Amino acid sequence: MTAHDSSEELSEEDVDEVLQEIERKRSLRGAAAVAVAVIGIAFSVFQMWLAAKGFVLSIDVPVLGTIQFASLQLLQINAIHVTFGLVLAFLLYPSSTGDGPLATRSIRFAAWLDDRLGPEHPVTRATRGVGAALAWLFVDPDFDRVTPFDVVLMFVSVLAAAYFITDFDEIQRMRALGLESGRPIQEVFTFLDPIAGLLGPLAELSYAMVLGAIGVLLVLEATRRAISLYLMVIVAAFVVYARFGFLIPQGAAYVGVLSIPPLGWDSIIQNLWYNTENGVFGIPVTVSVQFIYIFILFGAFLEMSGAGQWFIDLAYAATGTRRGGPAKASILASGFMGTISGSSIANTVTTGAFTIPLMKRSGYRPEFAGGVEASASSGGQILPPVMGAAAFLIVQYTATPFREVIVAATIPAIVFFFGVWVMVHFEAVKQNIGGLDPSELVDIRSHVRSGWFYLVPIGLLLYYLIIERLSVARSAWFTLIAIGALITLVAAYSDETRARLGGIFAVLFVGTFLAQLLAGAGIVGAITGQGTGAQSAQAAFAATVGGLGTLSILAGVLTLATRPRTQSPILSFDDAVDEAAVSTADMLGRSELASNGLYRLTVFLGKSMESGARTAVPVVIAVAAAGIIPGVISVSGLGPNLVALIRAVAGGSLVLLLLVTAVASVILGMGMPTTVTYIILVSLLAPALTSFGVPLLAAHLFILYFGVIADITPPVAVAAYAASGVAKSDAFQTGIDAFSLSLNKAIVPFAFILSPGIVLLRRRENADELPIREQYRVVQLSDFADPGFAVFDVLIPVLGVFVGVVALAATVIGFVYGPVSRLERTAFAVSSLLLMAPGLAVSGLFDITGLLGLGGGEVTLVMDLGLRAVGGVLFALLLLKNRQRGQIPAEQSAGAEPT
Repeated sequence: MTAHDSSEELSEEDVDEVLQEIERKRSLRGAAAVAVAVIGIAFSVFQMWLAAKGFVLSIDVPVLGTIQFASLQLLQINAIHVTFGLVLAFLLYPSSTGDGPLATRSIRFAAWLDDRLGPEHPVTRATRGVGAALAWLFVDPDFDRVTPFDVVLMFVSVLAAAYFITDFDEIQRMRALGLESGRPIQEVFTFLDPIAGLLGPLAELSYAMVLGAIGVLLVLEATRRAISLYLMVIVAAFVVYARFGFLIPQGAAYVGVLSIPPLGWDSIIQNLWYNTENGVFGIPVTVSVQFIYIFILFGAFLEMSGAGQWFIDLAYAATGTRRGGPAKASILASGFMGTISGSSIANTVTTGAFTIPLMKRSGYRPEFAGGVEASASSGGQILPPVMGAAAFLIVQYTATPFREVIVAATIPAIVFFFGVWVMVHFEAVKQNIGGLDPSELVDIRSHVRSGWFYLVPIGLLLYYLIIERLSVARSAWFTLIAIGALITLVAAYSDETRARLGGIFAVLFVGTFLAQLLAGAGIVGAITGQGTGAQSAQAAFAATVGGLGTLSILAGVLTLATRPRTQSPILSFDDAVDEAAVSTADMLGRSELASNGLYRLTVFLGKSMESGARTAVPVVIAVAAAGIIPGVISVSGLGPNLVALIRAVAGGSLVLLLLVTAVASVILGMGMPTTVTYIILVSLLAPALTSFGVPLLAAHLFILYFGVIADITPPVAVAAYAASGVAKSDAFQTGIDAFSLSLNKAIVPFAFILSPGIVLLRRRENADELPIREQYRVVQLSDFADPGFAVFDVLIPVLGVFVGVVALAATVIGFVYGPVSRLERTAFAVSSLLLMAPGLAVSGLFDITGLLGLGGGEVTLVMDLGLRAVGGVLFALLLLKNRQRGQIPAEQSAGAEPT
């Protein structure tokens, strides 16, 4: 029996119920479900086409050559991207479920009329008729019906996107002349010309102005549905501020700096809707188009191929038999799944459905088990190599190559997971929790042999990013092709087909090599005479190897086509793929297709693309909405004034500014995606941080870390709330445990701000002469040849944070070898702070003395090393004392045995 056979594991219905309670997403069937699948697959195909071909949409057809459909501009691409997200958002998320304040008051009013006038009274009947009509138009109480209002919003969304495609010349002209120069509505819709006088003020507005205003409102409505009302209100407040911020008196204390020049609605709409620098289609959406979506697809393909369960089993096989093994395995499995899914909530529920029951069964409290899962799942967003969507925004905002972001984020991420691991271990020792029986786990060697191909895409991604130094988009695209090729080969492999599969692949390889050698093209191109001419054997071989992905896919498909009943002994698709294969085969009236290898492979591709689109919807809506905030800051010229205000509030104290940033990140991030929190706070606070000399990349990572912490911070700890639903535990206590386990995630950012060597950043020699974003660089191997930098800037701070999180674990758990008293917990906390971020306490003390007029100072290298040494000695003494205390009960127990 393997670990995932546990009878305590939650059913898929339970998992869906927990996710439904949190995400409030529709469960559609019939035509609506088909529409979601078709639109989702089209969305993914569009994005894959962009990744492969760029902004020129074309296809290569034998004999006919290259057929070009369109050559699109960035604004058009972004508009199509957001429109796909809007349409899917209106399909998947209801506008109302009838349980809101307006609906409940209407129901009460109808009941009151029943009591006062009677159910047959004309007023009562008319009221109920109006209510029924409104419910039909807007309300979906069971999360299973697309309403007429949703259809209207989808149509208008498509209309807005169509304008970017059909009238882009007019948009370009309006960029110079303003929206007023656009065609009026009645000129676009000529049938309105006879009644133009009845349109009132609308007749004077340009069609572009109307579409832009409606487009911003559509984004706000999709935000309310897919993200939260909280975010919609924040974004809407910024739009209102852009129009009426000039009313703030310039001479008012503090808030006077928020006064802005008067702006008309036409100028605001033009900057928010027809701009690729800021606004709805600004940098965040551009990053989603170029990077985020393709990595979401990468995760979806891995998940649907069965990699999720394979990695969970691998984690349990590696650590399951150790003390507290189930929780340690949960950390490994959840960290990996979190980094490819990018959603701490979905990962908490899906992975936790398996890991949490096993942790509970082994002896962990339900709240602690849920806290471990939520903490590790949220940490996946800061774990290289994939990380979450915000990591790609860091690439764009800081102009830092993604490989360097990976390098900088690696040590803090390892420190975080190591810290959670230590806390879990101390809790296991404290509660005397053992591991699982080996019979419940898979054999790790045979498990790796049967699923090694799941590791290949991760290795290839790192190879393309770090070794080949390809762009993020190209690396993700090549890795996606590799996943498709591997899964196709494995799906076609069995004892009966391996000779056939190898033979077909060999024929294709040799044929392609000869075609490249003789004609300079592939087999089809050589046959149709489209080659460039003979080339050298080396060039032909290189071209053939470059197409291995395509050759592998062709070999697998041809093998499955000739042996349709092939069942791979080592590939197990996700349950969602098997269910989709059965349901679609039944829909087609050919149930036997569900066991057809080629058909199941096709369903896997379609389900992966649909799943990727579904996962991307809240991300696309989030980046579109959040982009409005930097758009308002840009169009209003608020940026410099805002930096001045923040510096004034901080009083020149970096420590206070960091604390303000951390608290703001946690508060703003409650109940919102990390991506949104990051975009908003980077726009508001990052310039103020860098003005204090904080490295640009470190400042962005600092904001990202605290945005992630918001997912597990009470009272709105969404990931912890999801974990409590799986663990059947108290939600608030689960949030407290998750936050406690992630406490090192809150201290490590302060550490790497004060000691940038922890994130492997080094100040350039001529930094003072350079712009802020260029003053620091990611270290190279040659930098470690400098002993002064390698030892004092990197080695000692890194060792300090690793030892510091052990001290922090003792503080949180209250147990190491034996119980830790309250006084000792305080001492462990002090040693943790001194080891991890000694400059934090000293800088804060200098700030206080400066305010009192007693003078300040700076943290010198000698002071930093001295405080770390004090922290290390204190930690060693406390650990030694605790170990002696832990040995006494063991000796007493050993001495009592003979009696």
